[in-house]
Amino acid sequence: MQHTLRHPRPRKRRARNIFVFFVFLVLSVVAFSLVYHDRDQSVSAPPAYQASEQSVPQQDFPEEIASASSDQSPTMPEISSGIESISLDLPTIYGPQMPDGPYTVQRVVNAGDTAGSILRGWLSLSEIQAFSDACEDVFTMRRLRPGQPYTLTIEKGVLISFEYEIDQERKLIISRDEEGLFIARGEDIFYDVLLERVEGVITSNLFQTVADAGEGPALAIALADIYAWEINFIRDIQPGDSFVLVVEKRFRDGEFKGYGKIQTARFINNKTTFEAFLFQDPEGRPEYFTSNGESLKRAFLKAPLSFTRISSTFTNARLHPIHKVWRAHPGIDYAAPTGTPVKAVGNGTVTFSGWGKGAGNYIAVRHKNGYETMYLHLSAFAKGLKKGLNVQQGDVIGYVGSTGYSTGPHLDFRMKKNGVYVNPLHELTPRSEPVAQKDMPEFTRRVTVWREYINGGKDPLLFPPEFEKAA
Repeated sequence: MQHTLRHPRPRKRRARNIFVFFVFLVLSVVAFSLVYHDRDQSVSAPPAYQASEQSVPQQDFPEEIASASSDQSPTMPEISSGIESISLDLPTIYGPQMPDGPYTVQRVVNAGDTAGSILRGWLSLSEIQAFSDACEDVFTMRRLRPGQPYTLTIEKGVLISFEYEIDQERKLIISRDEEGLFIARGEDIFYDVLLERVEGVITSNLFQTVADAGEGPALAIALADIYAWEINFIRDIQPGDSFVLVVEKRFRDGEFKGYGKIQTARFINNKTTFEAFLFQDPEGRPEYFTSNGESLKRAFLKAPLSFTRISSTFTNARLHPIHKVWRAHPGIDYAAPTGTPVKAVGNGTVTFSGWGKGAGNYIAVRHKNGYETMYLHLSAFAKGLKKGLNVQQGDVIGYVGSTGYSTGPHLDFRMKKNGVYVNPLHELTPRSEPVAQKDMPEFTRRVTVWREYINGGKDPLLFPPEFEKAA
């Protein structure tokens, strides 16, 4: 007997189709809900901003705005909802919560930042080019320095001004004129200045003593620069030496922003007293003078670099560390880390800048009155340094290294007078011009006033000197 069997596959196929349809229905409902949720989020206004006088941090702005760089005004990208496409511009997206007046965005320049990367969220490419061109005569945007602060002022999504601090003294300001064109100018940075008396006794070195007094290393460097022609801070400083000074401290918005000029100082080195009083030289430049009006500035610095140590002195017989033979060493070796800046000890003209075999990278400078100085074993030369260049006393001309015949990083500094090597430590050089005779009465009056402060008779914070009035 033949039996006919019914195949079970059609029933299983129907069940599977029902399951697939159910899953598709669920996914459709979820996707539809997500689309409307995204659209609602896209068109909602961001959190309310602070008052227009306060800074607005960068992270409060949509990423799309920060990266906008077309030739049109910044706009939000097209938003696809799956049902319809909408395009919203900047004022629409912020709606009634846009600040009524201008607000500021304050930041600092990061490494690699350019005018384009800073401004592309607010200006088109053509506007950025116009912006850069406008400030070229005041400050080129190619010289932005990492760490320097800048401020953007925005009104209704439009950049209306830009400020950048070029250095501690000057700032760049770019604004728009009535026609919307960019106008650039430079302005002085103004500080609240307070005078303060600082003193200390040397225990180990000048840096540590200044730090123990609660001050920064910049003050130690400034003090050493004043006496660079009188005191060799590499070999002359010893425990028990002392100093007292009156210095300007600069503040902005109540925040300490660094030191200004040291107005007066007294340094006692090995029981010898050195006083310094700030005054204008005969050409109107601020310089430091002794109490009788003599300039502290000489034709040559005591040393071509600061805060290091002498590893080898001037001698007619020294065992050469490499060749192991006795020979003259007509210079002073200053041991210092590679890269330490080397300064020209006096005004002069570069006569050589290059390789000298045993001397390695070295520089020769010709000065007045038959003097010549040489700087050996450098790791590198200052940018732009070349033969024929005129350099000024204190200019950085190179960097300590260990090139040529050298066993470690140091500067071999040499000096010639009329073609003959002389010991730089023993060479006495004439002082610069003294206070002009016609200015001596005013200078003498200032010396009298300032001595009250360095002697502790007056506190400059409580009794700031008023030089406009006769004593």
